[in-house]
Amino acid sequence: MSNFSDSIIVPYDFTEKADFAIKHAAIMAKNMNAEVILLHIVKKASEAAEAEGKLTEIANKFTAQLGATVKHITREGTIFKTINEVVDELKSVCVVMGTHGMKGMQKITGSWALKVIVGCHVPYLIVQKEPCYNEVSDILFPVDYKLETKEKLKWVSMLSYLSKIKVSLLGQQGNGPMYDNPTKANMSFCKKYLAEREIDFDTVWLDQRGSFYELSLKYAREHNSDVIMITTTRDIAFHDYILGAYEQTIIANEAEIPVFVVNPRSEVKLAYQNF
Repeated sequence: MSNFSDSIIVPYDFTEKADFAIKHAAIMAKNMNAEVILLHIVKKASEAAEAEGKLTEIANKFTAQLGATVKHITREGTIFKTINEVVDELKSVCVVMGTHGMKGMQKITGSWALKVIVGCHVPYLIVQKEPCYNEVSDILFPVDYKLETKEKLKWVSMLSYLSKIKVSLLGQQGNGPMYDNPTKANMSFCKKYLAEREIDFDTVWLDQRGSFYELSLKYAREHNSDVIMITTTRDIAFHDYILGAYEQTIIANEAEIPVFVVNPRSEVKLAYQNF
C-alpha cells in the first residue's frame, strides 16, 4: 500500500452532509492506511482562526469515533478552485464530498458538486447519507458507447486492492448500430480487463428503451449497489449545466446512492501503479 497517497480530502462546511462524507472517507482511509484531511474554505483570511478551533474539535471527535486519523486545514478561496488546488498540493488520492442534491438555484445553474468535480485529475466520491457498508464491495459500472468509459477501470482496479469487490457491468442495447456497436466493444474490453486482474464481475444487458442513466439508477436501487461509478462528460460546457448533463441526475439521485466520479483524461495520474 506504500504507493498510495496518504490523504483523502473531505471539503468541510460544518453540515451534516459533510459529517457523512467524513464517515465514508474513514472507511477508505483505514483500508489504505491514509489520513482524512478536512478542508474548510473561508472567503477571508480573517475568518480562519475561528474556524480552526471548531475544526480541531471535530477532527478529534471523528478520530476517536471512527478509528481513522482525521486532520484539518483551512484555506482562503472558493470551492470551485481551492479544493482541486489542495488535491494537487497534497497529492491526495481522492476527494469525498457531501452534497445536498439539486435544490434552489442549483436547478437553474447546475449542480455545484459537478462544477467542483470537473477539472480534477483524481476521482470524487459524492455522498448524501451515512455509509450503509463497512467497505465498498458492490460497484455498479454503467458501460456506454463513449471511449472514456474505460478510464473508470483503473480506479476499479485501485478499489480492488482495498477490499474484495464485485463489479456489475451494465449496458444497454436497442439504440441502433451507431450506439450498440461501440457499447458492445467497450463491454468486451471491460470484461477482459477485469478477468485478467481476477476481479469478480457480472454482465447485465438492458433492452428497455429510455435514458440509460435513469435505468442505471433504477437498477442500482433494486440491487442495492454500494456505489455507482461514472465518468463526467469530456469538455463539459456551461450549456451542459443548463440543459442538464446526465451526471447531475446521477450525482443528486433521490435514492442517495454514493457516486464515484472520474474525470476523463488522456493521462490519468494513478494512486496505484501496479495495475
